[in-house]
Amino acid sequence: MPDPWRYAGTGTVAVVGASLSGLLAAAGAAEAGRRVVVLERDTLAGADGWRRGVPQGRQIHVLLHRGLVAAEELVPGLEVALEGAGAVRVNTGELPWYGPFGWQPTWIRSYDLLSVTRPLLERLVRERVLARPGVELVDGVRVRGLRPAAAGWQLLCSDGLRVEADMVVDASGRSSRMPQWLAELGYAVPEPEVLDASLAYACQVFRSPGAPLRTGVVVGATPERPRSGLGLPVEGGQWLVSAAGYGPERPGRDMDLRSYLARLREPVLAEITATLEPVGEVAVHRQTSNRRHGYGLARDWPEGLLVVGDALCCFNPLYGQGITVGALQAGVLRDALRRRGPLATRGLQRDLRRVADVPWSVATTEDTRYLPGARPTIKQRLLSGWTNELAAIATAGHQRAVRTFGGVYHLMTPPVELFHPALVAGVVRGRLSRRPGPAARPAVLQALVDAPAR
Repeated sequence: MPDPWRYAGTGTVAVVGASLSGLLAAAGAAEAGRRVVVLERDTLAGADGWRRGVPQGRQIHVLLHRGLVAAEELVPGLEVALEGAGAVRVNTGELPWYGPFGWQPTWIRSYDLLSVTRPLLERLVRERVLARPGVELVDGVRVRGLRPAAAGWQLLCSDGLRVEADMVVDASGRSSRMPQWLAELGYAVPEPEVLDASLAYACQVFRSPGAPLRTGVVVGATPERPRSGLGLPVEGGQWLVSAAGYGPERPGRDMDLRSYLARLREPVLAEITATLEPVGEVAVHRQTSNRRHGYGLARDWPEGLLVVGDALCCFNPLYGQGITVGALQAGVLRDALRRRGPLATRGLQRDLRRVADVPWSVATTEDTRYLPGARPTIKQRLLSGWTNELAAIATAGHQRAVRTFGGVYHLMTPPVELFHPALVAGVVRGRLSRRPGPAARPAVLQALVDAPAR
C-alpha cells in the first residue's frame, strides 16, 4: 500500500464505520451509482465472532419487520441468506408476552421478525455489500481527523492513510467523534438531547440437551417491578436469553442470570433455563441511554457531510429500533443520491434525522416512566395513559388493539392509528364491562417447564 494511500475523491462516498448502519448506507450509495469506501477500525478479515467495536454485540438483536423490508431492498437476498444460516422467524403476535396485565393472547398473528446473533447478521450483510461493484472495505484503520479538501473532504487515518471523498457518511456509532471534528472546523455543536433511564442488560446463550427450543418469551417490566426478561431462539439451535433492569435493579457484572430471572414478575424464564445448558459467560452491557444530536438543524451545516445510525440518534436497545432506523436512513440516502441536480446536504441530514422521530418518541416516552424524579411532558403523560388502556384491552383479546400495537412496534403503522375510533370504543367498552381474569401461562411454555430432564 502506498504511503500515504489515497482514494480519488470525485464521485466517492467514504463511510466511517462498518456497523450495520454503515454497511447499509454503503449499499444505498452504491445502488445510486457511487463509488464507496468503508473505513473500519476493527480488523474484520477472518473475524466471525464478537468484536470490540460492537460492545452490544452479545445482546439479542432482531430485525423488526420494517427493518427487514428495508434491508432486503438494499441487500437483495438477505432474508433468504439469514434463514439459510439458521436465523429463526418469529411472529410477534404468537410470541408469548407477559405484559402489565398478564399474558397477552398468542392467537392473533402480527408481523414477523428474524431472530439472529449480531455477528452472523453483520457477516451476511457485509459479504453481500462488499460483493457490489465499487464498494471496498479498509479495515484496521482509525479515522483521526476530518478536514476540507479540493474534492470535498479528506479523512486523516492511522498510519498516515488519507482518504478523499466528495461525501463523508459518519456511521461510527455512539463513540462518534463528529462533535469534536465539527468544533475543530469552527461549527457550533449544541449539546445532544439525552435521556438515560439507567438500564443495564445481562445476556447468556443456552443450549438444549434435546430438541432446540423454537419459541421465544417476553416478560415485561413495570415501573413498580423494573426488571424484564427475553428469550429467543437463534441460529445453531441455541436460545439467547437477556435480562434487563432499571436503576438499582440493574444486573451487575458478577450476577447469576438464573437467580435474577427468578425474581421477574413471572418466573417462566428461570424455569425454562433450568432445563438448559449455559454456553459461555454472562455478558453485561450498560451503554443504553437515548441520545439524539441536532445535526442539520443549524443553517451552517457543512456540505458533503452526513451522520447516520447511532452516531446521529441512539436508543435504549430494549426496543430493538436501531438497526431498523439505520436501514431506513440508508434508503433515504440512496433515494437522495439518485436524484438529478445539486444535493442539499443540510436538507438531507434533516431528513435522516426525521427518520428517528417516531422511534425516539416511543423510546423516551417509555423510559421516562422508569426515571426517578422525571417530569414527563403533557404529551408523554397522555400517551402513556392511553397506551396503558390499550394494553388492557389487548390483553383481554381485542384484535385491533393487538394488531395496531404490533404495527406501531414494527414501524409499519403510523402511531396516529392508536387513536382509531374503534380502539376508543374498545377502551370505553372495556371500562364499562367486567374485565376477565388473567390468562393462564401459554401451553407452549408450560410444556417446556413440565418436560422431563432434557
